Amino acid sequence: MQQSSENPDPKSTADLREAATNVARTLIDAGYTAYFAGGCVRDKLMGNEPLDYDIATNARPEQVCELFERTQLVGEAFGVVLVSTLGYQFEVATFRTDGVYSDGRHPQSVTYSDAEHDAQRRDFTINGLFEEPLTGKVIDYVNGQEDLSAKLLKAIGDPQARFLEDRLRMLRAVRFAARFGFTIDEQTAEAIRDAAGDISGVSRERIGQELKRMLSHPNRGVAVWELQYLGLDATVLGEENITVAPTRVGRLPDDAPYPTALAAWLLDRDECSQTSHHVTSRNWGAKLMLSNSDQQDFTRCLSTYQMLITDWPKAGVAAQKRHASTDVFTQALMILQTVEPETFVDIRQRVDFLAQSGLSPDPLISGDDLMALGMTPGPDFKTVLESVYDSQLEGNISDKKTALALAESIATTMERD
Repeated sequence: MQQSSENPDPKSTADLREAATNVARTLIDAGYTAYFAGGCVRDKLMGNEPLDYDIATNARPEQVCELFERTQLVGEAFGVVLVSTLGYQFEVATFRTDGVYSDGRHPQSVTYSDAEHDAQRRDFTINGLFEEPLTGKVIDYVNGQEDLSAKLLKAIGDPQARFLEDRLRMLRAVRFAARFGFTIDEQTAEAIRDAAGDISGVSRERIGQELKRMLSHPNRGVAVWELQYLGLDATVLGEENITVAPTRVGRLPDDAPYPTALAAWLLDRDECSQTSHHVTSRNWGAKLMLSNSDQQDFTRCLSTYQMLITDWPKAGVAAQKRHASTDVFTQALMILQTVEPETFVDIRQRVDFLAQSGLSPDPLISGDDLMALGMTPGPDFKTVLESVYDSQLEGNISDKKTALALAESIATTMERD
């Protein structure tokens, strides 16, 4: 079960744990073993409130279904049952050993086993921990507690085998290391470098999801550096590996949106590329399966940034006000501040000055007013209204009467032409 809040409410997390404990208790009372598994154990040991709980058990899926009223088999082939209770949903998975991974993502078969073997088939030692729900005792078959203390991200067993089994684990390694401020174990890092060029079996959608999670986190600069250092940037972006320092992306504010972080990363890499921003942003959008909204914000952020460093000083009052009143203007300024703080201050002061007379006041006239003047609706409407609004932004007109007179004058001139 997952919650979306980055700052969870203590009461809600307590309720979540209580509900998860009740599920485990039901299994235990029926004579089965049941542990909290993976991330929830890791997070608790790190002093963080878990936002989701997975439960691992020796009960078979059909046995789990017999114990609970509301269940759903969501991964029958892998022994996973979704249990709904008290308004929450939990994944209850049977201890298992995975068979051969032929597609670089999923095992061809699984064999039900015990907790120790189940721990050995997981990705990283910090994620291979179990906890007894009723006592809080940690069960550690993979030295995960030691690696947590050492702030070390280490693959369980043979790292090359782990990444050949599931190549998405390479990206997860970078995300976990960046998120927690951990060092990637040397052998684990070397295995990633060796396998970085082949991410077959992983969908572009999953790759995009992993990158979005990395770049939406305050430690995004570390994630980008690791991606480039390990050679994963080439695979993720479909470009050559570049090891340029992620200056812009690493200095963004913690709350910078994902499209802004993408734009900052592209600009960091731009010094090593001869491809236009428009072409690169389109290629990245395809590789990362960006949503239409993220693609639009990504592209607009880049174009606005380019405007700030080239056209802003010579733009007129109306143009500056139009730019400054857009939501993406603030995002582009975020990026500019990371490399040109003096220019950022100059623009910020200019915007504060322009704001004194209104950045985006309500237009003095509308299309209805133009029709009242006898104008026929059509393409010229937009030209007239925008011209009048520009004059309003520049402070040349300030009342409706003057605005109507200007509109008539502009329309007459357009008719002559």
